Amino acid sequence: MTWFNKFPQLDDGFLRDLKKVIDDGFRSFTRNYGDAIESIFEPLRHFLVWSENLLTNTPWPIILIVIAAIAWFASRSIKIVLASIITLCLIGAFGMWDDTMKTISMILTSTLLAIAVGLPIGILMSRSDRVQAFVNPILDVMQTMPSFVYLIPVVMLLGIGKVPGLIAVVIYAIPPMIRLTNLGIRQVDGEVLEAADAFGSSKWQRLVKAELPLALPTIMAGINQTIMMALAMVVIASMIGVQGLGQPVLKAISNQYFTLGLFNGLAIVGIAILFDRISQAWGQRLQKHRGGGHV
Repeated sequence: MTWFNKFPQLDDGFLRDLKKVIDDGFRSFTRNYGDAIESIFEPLRHFLVWSENLLTNTPWPIILIVIAAIAWFASRSIKIVLASIITLCLIGAFGMWDDTMKTISMILTSTLLAIAVGLPIGILMSRSDRVQAFVNPILDVMQTMPSFVYLIPVVMLLGIGKVPGLIAVVIYAIPPMIRLTNLGIRQVDGEVLEAADAFGSSKWQRLVKAELPLALPTIMAGINQTIMMALAMVVIASMIGVQGLGQPVLKAISNQYFTLGLFNGLAIVGIAILFDRISQAWGQRLQKHRGGGHV
């Protein structure tokens, strides 16, 4: 009755050999192609370093003015503008300005990369049911896999540093961008597309002048979710060298520094709310501008 009380499993020796073969294969791949893969991401590293230096070296009043201008352009709400300024002033007053700028740099870079990769994939999914059937299970796995697991292959391939952390953040945060781009384009009214075809529009003109503009509010929701998921990954990515607000939180967890973790955690929450309100307000403005014709 041993089999009844203990679930039957493969032989321990077989499992050990299987794990060894997989590990050796991955190490061999890393030794042979790791440098080539790292060189591919070198421009990304330069851009991340440039954006981080730009934000950390720019005087804080200019940063506040720029963010307030962005908040006003996106929302046309004085409340959101004031909330943005007050949030950043509080973060700076508690000595977290530089870490916050590094975190914002990481979030902006990862979001731009997620848009650059996710938008074409979402468009391709909207064009083909076969592509959608192939990509959806991959997205399901990406969204249900524990976030720590993303760090393992990235670290083994690229080591520890800014770029591995950025890639892990992008992989974790990109699924909403892909899904909502696909959804938004598929929900475009068929009569609009028929009218575009009737006027002799090419596929590219129909995409750029009809489908993407009408799908923009839904795509903005995808960008909003991508930003939120990227922020959620900041603390975990700090384990592999990503600088910013995540590292003090990790230090606080390791050394039981309650106040340090609380302050930096609240700063992350403040940035998350800031990005969320601005991106949501922009999406709502786009929806009103389109006359509510696309849901």
